[in-house]
Amino acid sequence: MQALRLAFTRAAGAVALAATLTAPVFAQAPAQAPAGGGSPTLDAIRARGNLICGVNTGLAGFAQPDSQGVWRGFDVDYCRAVAVALWNDANRVRYVPTTAQNRFTALQSGEVDMLARNTTWTLSRDTSLGFDFTGINFYDGQGFMVKASTGVRTARELEGATICVQPGTTTEQNLTDWARANRIRFTPVVIERLEEVVQAYVAGRCDAYTTDVSGLAATRSAQPRPAEHTILPDVISKEPLGPLVRHGDQRFADLLRWIHFGLINAEELGITSQNVAQATANDARPDVQRLLGRSGDLGRMLSVDNAFMGNIIRALGNYAEIFDRNLGPIGLQRGPNGLWTQPGGLQYGPPFR
Repeated sequence: MQALRLAFTRAAGAVALAATLTAPVFAQAPAQAPAGGGSPTLDAIRARGNLICGVNTGLAGFAQPDSQGVWRGFDVDYCRAVAVALWNDANRVRYVPTTAQNRFTALQSGEVDMLARNTTWTLSRDTSLGFDFTGINFYDGQGFMVKASTGVRTARELEGATICVQPGTTTEQNLTDWARANRIRFTPVVIERLEEVVQAYVAGRCDAYTTDVSGLAATRSAQPRPAEHTILPDVISKEPLGPLVRHGDQRFADLLRWIHFGLINAEELGITSQNVAQATANDARPDVQRLLGRSGDLGRMLSVDNAFMGNIIRALGNYAEIFDRNLGPIGLQRGPNGLWTQPGGLQYGPPFR
């Protein structure tokens, strides 16, 4: 009996040892992430002391210098949010105006750290160009604008028209596809720079101008008499817009992605630039405390301070505040860019936990 018990004990020990040797080992996460958290882009940005952000050459509501030369707009605020996350200073950004043609080369070559420039997320851009889109911060679609004096009411009435369009864009491809599908003949007037294509449209070199509806609204708002221009009701494409970075630096992409999600979650939780200080100190809801960095270690997982979202909201506001401040004045409504809890809204932020 004793020999049998000894044999059993040895067998059990061998099984336990085998289980120990083959069981997966889960490493405990470090209490504090390194400065760049394994991100060469973040390391370079911090060493340089500022973020280099590729933006539009000038589009009202999205990216445009004001009369003092200060860049302002919806896309600009996403650049500023990254600077706040890194240094709690929204001004540590250098803006590089890029055209539709050179924007991707600027990002690929490292001339800019990120693009926040009305750029549509497509499969080829996500793969063959070597980029990572970090979220959809604006749901858009392509439309047409004509002078009201033409009497044109729908895009199907543009048979035989000349249409201004920028090259190297999904806009140019969509226009060709739409015309072929609807058997509509047109003559393209292809001009690279945004200012020049708008000037051509205003001067009457083309009968219509096509781009994203948000771009049309921005262009119309900048005209001396906006009512003289009509945005047709036809929307001929899906244009999910958002910031993008180079492939190969997931930590930097994660930071941009969660900044956007944080802005959406802040709106959903009712946290604004006006009440964020009070919420940080007094709001006991666990999801609020995690978002604002009062509990958990979520910021350090992204190689920034745990209070990064509280700092961003204090400086720039939540998603609704950024949208309304920049895009409200050019007449854009929330529509699909409303929260998922609102009729027709698509904006949805995964939980901070």
